[in-house]
Amino acid sequence: MDLFKKFKEYTRKVNEIEYSISSNKKEFIEIYERNLALEKEIVQRTQELDQANKAFLTLKHVWELMNSSEPLSTVLQKLVNSLHGEMGYINSTILQVCNDDKGKYYRIKAFSESPIFKKLVKFLEEKNQDIYEYHLKYDPKMLITRAIEEKSILFTSEYLDAINSLLYDFKPEQIEDINKLGVSKNIICIPLSPSNNPFGVMMVFSPRDEVTDKELNFLSLFANQVEMAITIANLFENLKKEAVTDSLTELYNRRYFNQALQKEAERAQRLHQPFSIISLDLDYLKKINDTYGHFFGDLAIRTIADILKKNARSIDVPARLGGEEFSILLPGVDSSGAMIAAERIRAAIEAQPLDTIGHITASVGVGTFPEHSIKLDELLDMTDQAMYKSKINGRNRVTLVKNTDLESEWHEVAFGAFMDILTKQKVPIPNKIAKEITSKLKSINTTETKDTLFSVADTLAQTYNSHYKRGITKAKVSIAIKLAKKMELSKEEIDRLKIAMMLYDIGKLLIPEEILNKKEPLTEDEKQKIKEHPLIAARKILQPIGGISDIIPIIESHHENWDGSGYPNNLSGDDIPLSSQIILLVDAYYALTQSRPYRVARTKDEAIEIIRLEAGKKWSEKLVEEFVGLLDESKHNG
Repeated sequence: MDLFKKFKEYTRKVNEIEYSISSNKKEFIEIYERNLALEKEIVQRTQELDQANKAFLTLKHVWELMNSSEPLSTVLQKLVNSLHGEMGYINSTILQVCNDDKGKYYRIKAFSESPIFKKLVKFLEEKNQDIYEYHLKYDPKMLITRAIEEKSILFTSEYLDAINSLLYDFKPEQIEDINKLGVSKNIICIPLSPSNNPFGVMMVFSPRDEVTDKELNFLSLFANQVEMAITIANLFENLKKEAVTDSLTELYNRRYFNQALQKEAERAQRLHQPFSIISLDLDYLKKINDTYGHFFGDLAIRTIADILKKNARSIDVPARLGGEEFSILLPGVDSSGAMIAAERIRAAIEAQPLDTIGHITASVGVGTFPEHSIKLDELLDMTDQAMYKSKINGRNRVTLVKNTDLESEWHEVAFGAFMDILTKQKVPIPNKIAKEITSKLKSINTTETKDTLFSVADTLAQTYNSHYKRGITKAKVSIAIKLAKKMELSKEEIDRLKIAMMLYDIGKLLIPEEILNKKEPLTEDEKQKIKEHPLIAARKILQPIGGISDIIPIIESHHENWDGSGYPNNLSGDDIPLSSQIILLVDAYYALTQSRPYRVARTKDEAIEIIRLEAGKKWSEKLVEEFVGLLDESKHNG
């Protein structure tokens, strides 16, 4: 009996142990399973957190780009690279819907840097095509097109079908090569419509088996930020465009043209290459405005602008400098090529009929670096003078800059100098007078060129000398020429003298009017200011003008005395240019025979006597002798 009880007790304890073991095992398994589930959840949450962090960083990157002023192409490129690199996509790209005469097509605006991108670039290079100029097929049935039209995110796992439809002109083996570089499980298409204007689509190539709602929500949010970035980038682009373009014609403005010219000069000098400038001026704009109204004047200006755009290469810089003035920068083009381009433009303008106005024409000048000058300001001025020469010679023609000043007729050089002074505001001439003179110069014709120049010189002289009589400039030039011939100056020297006679006192435009017209004797300070006018004329007003470098020494020295007592450089004797001595003598004679606020006019005989007394002091005795002889001849003949 005891044995049975012991066995029973033993069995009970064994059962208890087995139960305990079984219970502990079950509990252990439950704990293990719970730990396993928790571990998986931790991994999943960690992945989600990592993905969320990447998404946050990506969106942060987008936000930073949105606040930059970089070009749209740069912004979009950085965005797709960010999406590709930070979110683990095989590739991401942005396609824009474009339109031409053949219809709609897609163009790549941005493509993340990846093996696929490099392969695509290589295949297109074999076809001599640029990836950003390549036309991808537009088809309403395509997934990306439907995404745009339906304004919703669409995706597909049919990767090859999507690629084949886009790259329709690629060979099957090329598509296969692209596919091998990264097997995509899904292509997701997200439409882009900044400011509700359909722009295109963002495509991402995902390596993941599934496209989750969280991923779609993120891509939708990302696309919204991209749309905002496009809007902001376009705004900056428009602001930049407005800053460098002319509002009427949408050509570049003067500021941009000058910047481009400076850069091109540096490039051309570094690479020892030429470039050319075409200067163009619409003929008779004032007449068009007066006859038909400013609407038609603007129409004529816009027509020329359109012709310049059509005839310009992508690297050319056509610009409207103001009013009826245009310029075109031709990088890498020599003078012969520029003349061909200029003639083509001139002919196109002449051939274009306009409503109400009829046909318009333009006067054109051409200058080339370094053939005509290596100094930009001088080259611009010389090109302008060539254009003005076209006007003087009848308009509607092209004129090439000549290599030296001597090759141009003296009146053409004088004309160009006057235009430069007036239009570039080098002197404080009242606007009304400046416009009046400029209009007179621009309406000049071949038969009246010289008389117009004399008239302009008279008008300018009257702005600083109210007692200056009209016709005096012509008389001065006439007697100066006769005296120069007596002194055996060459034709070239006489031509320079003619120009100098028109410009020698222009420095007085920068002398205070109250000093010039003062009735009382001048103070020493006032006399000193008066003495500065040759240097002002030579260095401040005329030196920046191209094509008159040989005239400047004559004007600078026109108050130097034979005995060295003159100014500004105290030159004496034969060190003084003979043309300068002639100007001083002729100017003194006419000054003596005209009234001044502080004295009456002298008679001719009185003036001659004063000049004789100064022989050997102010002027050479020979010059005085020849001059007096000329006056006697004139008196005897008259």
